[in-house]
Amino acid sequence: MRVRDTARGWTAVWLVVLALVQAAALFLVWRFAVHTRLGQWLDTVALTGNQIGQSRIDGPVDRILNAMSVVSLLVATAMIGFIALIRGRKALAVTATLLIAGANGSTQLLKHYLVRPDFGIDPERAAAGNSLPSGHTAVAASVAVALILVLPAKLRVPGAFLGAGYAAAAGVATLSAGWHRPSDAVAAFLVVGGWAAVAGLMLLFFQRERAAISAADAHRVAAAVLGLGGVLALVVSGLALAWLASRSGTPADELSRRPLLIGYAGSAAGIVGTMALVAALVLAVVHRLVPRYKG
Repeated sequence: MRVRDTARGWTAVWLVVLALVQAAALFLVWRFAVHTRLGQWLDTVALTGNQIGQSRIDGPVDRILNAMSVVSLLVATAMIGFIALIRGRKALAVTATLLIAGANGSTQLLKHYLVRPDFGIDPERAAAGNSLPSGHTAVAASVAVALILVLPAKLRVPGAFLGAGYAAAAGVATLSAGWHRPSDAVAAFLVVGGWAAVAGLMLLFFQRERAAISAADAHRVAAAVLGLGGVLALVVSGLALAWLASRSGTPADELSRRPLLIGYAGSAAGIVGTMALVAALVLAVVHRLVPRYKG
């Protein structure tokens, strides 16, 4: 029993650290992307670069974005709650539902109350004001993370990859459609990641002492693949944006095709990398939060 208590304690500490790190990352993304001239310029370059080849991907982008509505969110939430209930996990059903509601509710609150200063960098969208975080991206990411929690162990890995892939595609789609800046999607993933850590703490609190944690249910390889892929994508994004930053004296609409494409592709890589990392962190610890035998 003492070993069991110690394991739960370290898991709780890890979840608190994850929540704080993602909250700090969200703050830094907001301060840089919204409250600095360079951050606003990089976002604007990425949005301007989305016009390259846009006609070829309009169809898939529209289908992805149109699939995310209030009705689809309610249906997805009900389905996730049903999966947990048929597994006999009432606390999991409630926690997964609260994760989705909390992530999407806080996203809307942040978008409403955060202020975006006008530095004259993106006059076409200045009247729209703040758009961080992205609501559409938060919908896709919160459903993906909740799905990882409620699926049985044998289905978690394919569910994690499919869910993370769809959420990443949704984030890139908001950029491709010109609906959101890349920092909006990244911020949405961090909001969802923070709520996932809070949900994990709730699951630990309701977990019974007799719950059996099996190392066989750990998904170390899959989590490592997702995590490594996310890190590599973020490195590519960082290199691309660092190269682009040296040209920040030029207005976005006066840049040639090459820097616009690098800005768009680099930002898309950052979106994909962030979601991959969030999914990897959830997948790495979910077997401790939702044990095979609940006691």
